[in-house]
Amino acid sequence: ELPAKKSGVCAGEDETCRVDHFTVNSNQDQIIMIQEGISVEHTDSKTIAAKSATNLLGDCKSTAKKQLAADPDSAASILESLSECVQMGIADEIEKANEEITFQADVRKKMAEQVENYTCADESLNTTEAKRTERWFGRKVEVMIDRPASRIHTIENFLTPDECKAVEDAAKPILHDATVADGSGGSKLSDSRKAKQAGIKVHWDKESDGDLIARLSRRVYEYVNHVLPFDIQENGQEDLMSIQYFGRGKDDEKPDRYMPHCDGDCTGLDFKPGNRMATIVMYCEVPEEGGATRFRNSNIHIKPKQYAATFFSYIDPVKMKMDNGFTEHSGCPVVEGEKKIVTQWVRLGVDDENPWNSFNTLGIKYTDAANQ
Repeated sequence: ELPAKKSGVCAGEDETCRVDHFTVNSNQDQIIMIQEGISVEHTDSKTIAAKSATNLLGDCKSTAKKQLAADPDSAASILESLSECVQMGIADEIEKANEEITFQADVRKKMAEQVENYTCADESLNTTEAKRTERWFGRKVEVMIDRPASRIHTIENFLTPDECKAVEDAAKPILHDATVADGSGGSKLSDSRKAKQAGIKVHWDKESDGDLIARLSRRVYEYVNHVLPFDIQENGQEDLMSIQYFGRGKDDEKPDRYMPHCDGDCTGLDFKPGNRMATIVMYCEVPEEGGATRFRNSNIHIKPKQYAATFFSYIDPVKMKMDNGFTEHSGCPVVEGEKKIVTQWVRLGVDDENPWNSFNTLGIKYTDAANQ
């Protein structure tokens, strides 16, 4: 409290200036109200939730006490009624919270759709600032998102020029128009993805001889296992994919790009065996203009750096629930120059006897489905 301008004194006892305190914490929705008499009321998401729970329990207890006073011999049924009262109250609060979460998620996604083309076209937009920086075998790792089911990292100097050349040489004779998954285990051409691609088989039998592609692929699985606790092996995984986008100038009406999509299930549902749960995109050649990787629902914008990589996983390794849209991403249009990337989609639950293409998107083996 400050002294009054006219009297020069405060309104406290013996004209002392009154003081109260509050502590800012890390909770959400913090509100500080200074009440009459210099009394500070500090609320946040947790205290509001606790107050709501206290009020709910208080109402149920009050009802139970009245019932007990009217019929002391019915304690057992009154206790059951008390339990039902609390359960119904909690269910109602959870339903209201879920409605609010759904509403806010819909607003966020609609906003992301609106700004997608603007952010892709803004060449002055740099890579989003990381939440924190780490090191992995001497490489700088920037952690953009670190949620249980949604992780996005960038890793500098992830691959070498020699490794890029080896992949490009292997891809050159087999490049074809890029396809997307058709939902039944196959693939199809789509206007949502315009590029060239080639699947690169990794010759693991040559790893001990220093095969460059095998060396790169091993590094991919080492990083995945650094982040996730699954001890992923190369057996049964998809091939490395070489993908190339070509810029044809600003007037190109159908530039090479990849529209917003999820690499795996991103609906928050349970993980399905044999399906994708992580991706690494490695940049061998970056364009002069365009070609950023954008996670629009997370507002993460990654301007590609040559020989760097973007890692993202979309599974909660504890609850085994999938991401709920935060790793949906796109490849912005390539305007000038070429964008050459190497991609590895990583699956969980595959091996030599159960390779990636033996599962459908429901996590059921095709042979099992045919026998049902």
